[in-house]
Amino acid sequence: MSKDRSNVTALLDEVPSYSRQNAGGIFLVIKGPDRGETVRIGPTSGPVSFGSGSGCTMVLTDKTVSRKHLEAHMMGDEVMMVDSGSTNGTFIQGSKFEKIQIGFGGEVKLGRTVIKFLPDEEIVEPKPSAQAAFGTIVGGDTKMRQMFTLLEEVGPTNATVLIEGETGTGKELIAEEIHEHSSRRDGPLVVFDCGSVPRELIESMLFGHVKGSFTGAVTDRRGAFAEAHGGTIFLDEIGEMSIDLQPSLLRVLDKRAVRKVGSNTYEKIDVRVVAATNRDLRAEVAKKTFREDLYYRLAVIRVGVPPLRERGTDIPLLIQHFVNTFGPGLTITPEDMARLVRHSWPGNVRELRNVMERACLLARGNTINLEDALTSEAAPSLGIRTDLPFKEAKGQLVERFEQEYIEDLMRRHKMNLSAAAREAQIDRKHLRELIRKYGLDPRASRDGEAIADDLGDD
Repeated sequence: MSKDRSNVTALLDEVPSYSRQNAGGIFLVIKGPDRGETVRIGPTSGPVSFGSGSGCTMVLTDKTVSRKHLEAHMMGDEVMMVDSGSTNGTFIQGSKFEKIQIGFGGEVKLGRTVIKFLPDEEIVEPKPSAQAAFGTIVGGDTKMRQMFTLLEEVGPTNATVLIEGETGTGKELIAEEIHEHSSRRDGPLVVFDCGSVPRELIESMLFGHVKGSFTGAVTDRRGAFAEAHGGTIFLDEIGEMSIDLQPSLLRVLDKRAVRKVGSNTYEKIDVRVVAATNRDLRAEVAKKTFREDLYYRLAVIRVGVPPLRERGTDIPLLIQHFVNTFGPGLTITPEDMARLVRHSWPGNVRELRNVMERACLLARGNTINLEDALTSEAAPSLGIRTDLPFKEAKGQLVERFEQEYIEDLMRRHKMNLSAAAREAQIDRKHLRELIRKYGLDPRASRDGEAIADDLGDD
């Protein structure tokens, strides 16, 4: 038993670039006199016992815990918790149990002690690949070549992968290459964008529905999971899925079976799951906007894709790659190359790709036309990013409007929530959510002047 938790997932720590979950997990005491104590369970560790007796794997000093209170058994990939006839019983979510299967994030109460089951997460620092590409992904930067090594190892497995990174970093391309480097490459790759599907349709589109299950369900429909049977499903923008729909996805990942909307039976599926998000899901878990147990299910292998600004040495390599793709034979002047390297590229590789495609299409003679390509990059009147997909460009514009509107509204009303909500004609709860979303500090305005600290009623 040890207090060394260097390999255990900690939601508020600095997030490593790459991590993987080892088989088994860690039991951590989060409440009680033995808080901080840990014990690991794995495929070869045998049962783990908890109690006040000296013969237990985890010896607890809590006087309300029986000498041998509880045992944990590893059964395949699952962990079974079995009460050992304890005096005070064992509880999960307030309910007493004798035997129950537990998943990551589950909390078990015995006496005054609470034990949490967490993945045994290992920070991975792969040796950089000797190659400056992985399939169609190009990169000579050390972080990228480390990622290539990890993807080479992970690709042939069936491990669930979570890809995290800013918009435009190439997360979908990475998912495609994971599929292409797997034994499922001859099966389907189904892409499902969790952020673009209306909330009321997402269950039907993911899991399917039966005829007559709701208004408009005129025929049976297979969902995305069923369509991906034998292949890979890519859940893009998983962080956009509403919290009330996340349990349904978790059940599918646990059971590897789907139940269509309106059906009472489950259909077994054979799919590999790859998910992606531009959000920090650990922070979302801490804010309780994303389920902790679902996060652990998705982050078996976690890949953090670096933004282009952190791999500046790759810019010339990518520029030449895109010129070879869109304008073979065209050249780039030293002045244009320097200008491209200096650019901040907030839209990451996607923005660079779009600029280079335009520069090649607008070429005059044998030289790319960078001037016209950059001039047409944005609509200056509103700052609209026409180099992004419609949904993302619209989202950025809406967010900028919301933030500026709410900042000015709350400043004028000296942070009085009720008065501001009345003028804006929006619900107070929604206004409070917007204030939190944009991190508006009630003690200082954007220009540094102090403002009132009243977020309450008039």
